[in-house]
Amino acid sequence: MEYIKDKQKKTKKDFRPKDAVFVFSSFTFVCVATIFALIVYDVFTIQNFLSFEKPLSMIMSVVLASFGLLLFGIILTFFIPSKYIDETNKSYQDYSLSGIVAFMFIGALFEEILFRGIIQNLLFVFLEHKWTAIIITTLLFLGMHAQYFKKPIMLINIAVPSLIFGWIYFETSNILVPFLVHFLMNLGMTLLFKYNLIKVKH
Repeated sequence: MEYIKDKQKKTKKDFRPKDAVFVFSSFTFVCVATIFALIVYDVFTIQNFLSFEKPLSMIMSVVLASFGLLLFGIILTFFIPSKYIDETNKSYQDYSLSGIVAFMFIGALFEEILFRGIIQNLLFVFLEHKWTAIIITTLLFLGMHAQYFKKPIMLINIAVPSLIFGWIYFETSNILVPFLVHFLMNLGMTLLFKYNLIKVKH
């Protein structure tokens, strides 16, 4: 009986970065195709996604936002007991470095193209108000992370970065900026845990 319970527990928590990379890559391809179609039909322009008019602003946004959100994550770690942290987040650091980098890269790319690139842009086209588009996008972003609803305090760690991603995207008009910040933040936190530079509070 104990063997069956252990097996069920292991299966429930089983997570393979390679599988996730494949799934996220497929979804990313669909999102890119959707954006291409929206540009062809003049809903968006290429300048909505890959503007390089503010190179200094882009660089500063990546550096400051990445550092700030990483610091924010570290501070939360010191205050949030481990029992309030989602199990999947605790296990990421157990995988190989290459697996972590690949998963974090494609995961951040997919989420930014979908939420900031498509959803936030479409909301802005119809609502014509930046912060309304950012906030609604963030609420939808939270909805995608439904596993955190059982541990609501984790939603803070999702909501704050999402608001910042949305803001810096509108400020720079370049999807690469929130993507890089998202990727560097997730990768940085995971590596800090993986190499025991920070630990969850017990």
